[in-house]
Amino acid sequence: MHKFKRRIFDMIQIGNKQDMPSLICDIVIIVSILLNLFSILFMTFESSKPYTEILDLIEFITILIFIVEYVLRVWTAEFLYPTLRPGKARNKFVLSAFGLIDLFTFLPYFLPVIFPAGAVAFRMLRVVRILRLFKINGKYDNFSVIFNVLNEKKNQIFSSVLMIFIIMIASSMFMYNLEHEAQPEQFSNAFSGIWWSMSTLLTIGYGDIYPITPAGKIMAIFISFLGVGMVAIPTGIISAGFVEQYAKINTMVKVWEQKELKFFTSHIPSKHIWIGKHTGDLVFPPQQSLLMVMRGNSVILPNEDIIINPKDILLFGTRNDEEEREIRLRELKIKEENKWRGKKICDLDIYKQEIILMLIRKNKVMLPNPETTINLDDTLIIYSRFH
Repeated sequence: MHKFKRRIFDMIQIGNKQDMPSLICDIVIIVSILLNLFSILFMTFESSKPYTEILDLIEFITILIFIVEYVLRVWTAEFLYPTLRPGKARNKFVLSAFGLIDLFTFLPYFLPVIFPAGAVAFRMLRVVRILRLFKINGKYDNFSVIFNVLNEKKNQIFSSVLMIFIIMIASSMFMYNLEHEAQPEQFSNAFSGIWWSMSTLLTIGYGDIYPITPAGKIMAIFISFLGVGMVAIPTGIISAGFVEQYAKINTMVKVWEQKELKFFTSHIPSKHIWIGKHTGDLVFPPQQSLLMVMRGNSVILPNEDIIINPKDILLFGTRNDEEEREIRLRELKIKEENKWRGKKICDLDIYKQEIILMLIRKNKVMLPNPETTINLDDTLIIYSRFH
């Protein structure tokens, strides 16, 4: 059952192009979302009345698909959060942003049946389904860059937006003092110029409210120029973030594609000739390295003093280099003051000849990828290559 559940989890994950069942699941979900949105939009046209039954059937079938997917995601949430217990993992998924999006994908379909009085409001909630497209897009490289940039630059973007808001309030107060006597209906109080300052600072310029006094016009010119500069600040921050993100991706691609490493395990039976020997006494081929010893629920980093016991599982890494090179593994324990703590592997300032081979977190071994986040007390096994 554990293997079956794990397989279901792998299938419903988004973006695994190498796994055909997973790719088919992605296509089914995407087509279901598009068909569902089409039915909702087409129902608003008068010409859709002859096709009402077909549209209702499409919506019903796609809703069933969404329900099945949501149930499977809740059921397999323990693999999404491997450090939590199954119950807590399910609760965390249900309360997460993506979990709530999945829930509201199908919940508004049934709410009008339970609460008929709020049918109109519940039908408006169906718009949440379009957010699932962002969830799918976020799993693919081209779209995940956007989310990464916004997440990394959120503090700078917030500061620039806050500055725009402050200037908007200040310009509204200035314009009130300059224009109130000339047009009291348009600028009746200090906050009545908020709409004008917003349209001016953001260069929209609807023209429904505008200054008529000479001083007000001069102030409007100054604020218009200021608005162009202020709007350019968050644009520049995001543009710089894209440049930085693509530079990191290119660097990580070079690091992770420099050498293809393969792994295999060896189970030690009760009468194996290695039993009782130290790992330092064992002879391996030049292309193979003993990476760790798994003993029960424990993970042991190999050194010359480790004695091989029955039922041990040895994890090896193998290279296909034609020439022999020196191999060096080092262990790095992440402490409170470590600058890598809380960062993704793709964001680490790591030497180009080094690869984070594996990550040990609470006695669990993880094979990391560029999106893996480094946590406190993690142990990194780093593989260094020297030409």
